[in-house]
Amino acid sequence: MLQRLANPYLLLTLAALFWSSNMVIGRAIRGDIPPFTLAFGRWVVAGLIVLPLALPQVKAQWPQLKAGWRPLLILGLLGIAGYNTFAYLGLQHTTATNAALLNAFVPIATIAISWAFLGKRLKPLEAAGVLISLGGALTIVARGELQVLARLDLNIGDLWMLLAVLDWALYTIALAWRPAGLHSMLMLGATIGIGIAALAPACAWELAHGARPNVSPGTLATVAYLGIVPGVFSYIFYNRGVVEVGANRASLFIHLMPVFGTLLSSLFLGEVAQAYHYLGIALIFGGIGLTMAR
Repeated sequence: MLQRLANPYLLLTLAALFWSSNMVIGRAIRGDIPPFTLAFGRWVVAGLIVLPLALPQVKAQWPQLKAGWRPLLILGLLGIAGYNTFAYLGLQHTTATNAALLNAFVPIATIAISWAFLGKRLKPLEAAGVLISLGGALTIVARGELQVLARLDLNIGDLWMLLAVLDWALYTIALAWRPAGLHSMLMLGATIGIGIAALAPACAWELAHGARPNVSPGTLATVAYLGIVPGVFSYIFYNRGVVEVGANRASLFIHLMPVFGTLLSSLFLGEVAQAYHYLGIALIFGGIGLTMAR
């Protein structure tokens, strides 16, 4: 069982599943918790979970931690403070459809940055797989109709989501410079600490300007879930997956988010899957399989 969980492709799939629930919930509670407060609260919860697991590693790995403070600072600002905050800001104004569409471009942004600045190239088979998988994601988002994409009305929320997409692409690439040999829990704990420190002033500013969260057992449970599952587990899984298979391949699994969004909507919202859902899912899995082929 443990060997199966160590499979990087399974870890990346689970990360996409958990992040899909994060998007759905983030949109659902946008009126209850303001975005900076939600991001800050979520990572405080995650920090409380990770801290007892990270502290025992500090003494043994202090030299690596000290030497690697620059990449850790970048990873904390991008992956913890940046992406989810931009996404929550975007979900205040844009639809779940637009958010899913724009997230589908994370692999394209990752590949483009890797090509432009790192000189990395895709093999023809890998490039074809990326395009097929992207086509599957767009098929689901557009509900099988090109007119849907043409009618999408971009707004300030979409600009925040585009910033989130760029942020996550940079985070994925920056994982290549993570301090060598640093324990995964210590790395996550350090980046979460950096993220919390960066988010605290933004949260204080938001509350000082009149934003008030709706505190109830339901919202507290929601923040706890976002901190533990899409927070701690997803980041451990995704970070490990990127290390194992590389940034370009790992980012392709973001295309699974529309798939899981469809499944979650069917399970919890009673929405019935249509033919275009199955076509999109087939294209996404076909494209990922083609890209994974050696």
